[in-house]
Amino acid sequence: MKLSAISLVALAILLVSLLSVGQDAATSASELQRGVESYKSSRYEEAARHFQKAVELDGSNVNARLYLATTYLSQYIPGVESPDNIQIAEKAIEQYLHVLDSDAGKTPRVNSAKGIAYLYLNMKKFEDSKKYYQIASGLDPDDPENYYSLGVIDWTQCYVPRMEARAKLGLRPEENLNAKDPEQKRVCDELRAKDMPMVEYGIESLHKAIELRPDYDDAMAYMNLMYREKADLECGDPSTREQDLKTADDWVDKTLAVKKAKAEKASAPTAPSPQ
Repeated sequence: MKLSAISLVALAILLVSLLSVGQDAATSASELQRGVESYKSSRYEEAARHFQKAVELDGSNVNARLYLATTYLSQYIPGVESPDNIQIAEKAIEQYLHVLDSDAGKTPRVNSAKGIAYLYLNMKKFEDSKKYYQIASGLDPDDPENYYSLGVIDWTQCYVPRMEARAKLGLRPEENLNAKDPEQKRVCDELRAKDMPMVEYGIESLHKAIELRPDYDDAMAYMNLMYREKADLECGDPSTREQDLKTADDWVDKTLAVKKAKAEKASAPTAPSPQ
């Protein structure tokens, strides 16, 4: 059977297209390698150009997207709200989202979710940060750091407005909100309605982190802080407040014990290896 002229032209176009795709993939790989070399030498802007080129040549190159996102992350300065710095964070998030929404394996998707969550946390976009830490914990439920981060965010969201409210009331550090004072009761009722669900969820998240990593002293330290948040919201229930403060003190003791055990282990002499 003879091929028509049109069929031959179509076949030629297909062959050229396939060859072009193969060349692009090979070039993408070489750009990726050049980017890695630049990144290792801390030449981040140069590395970003190579990784961006690799992505442009092969949009399915997950490693190039991850490296590009990580390179932007390395240039991001937490807490600086300049337009250039925010733009760098947004560029990193864009690449992480590509990986997260792809059919990449578990590890790159988890790392992408955590990268996005970390950036949003430092940009003070707490709800967005929680969303992606929750996605990360869904992809990897055995990672205690995601639950710890969720607990830290919940504490931050509760602590700042409570301290602002206390300052407006003129309360000293040792004073608790008092339900017998009408204005303090009004403020406490508002804070309790808004913050208590976050406090309870934060405690739950931190418990999960410690369950997965029993010597997680940072999580224990935040358990202490979280129970102190809870105590100040127990305006009309002195007995529960006292119990919360006792629980907070217990977590202080546990934190110190774990830190001490870690320090002793780190300073212990290492046994000589057998000859």
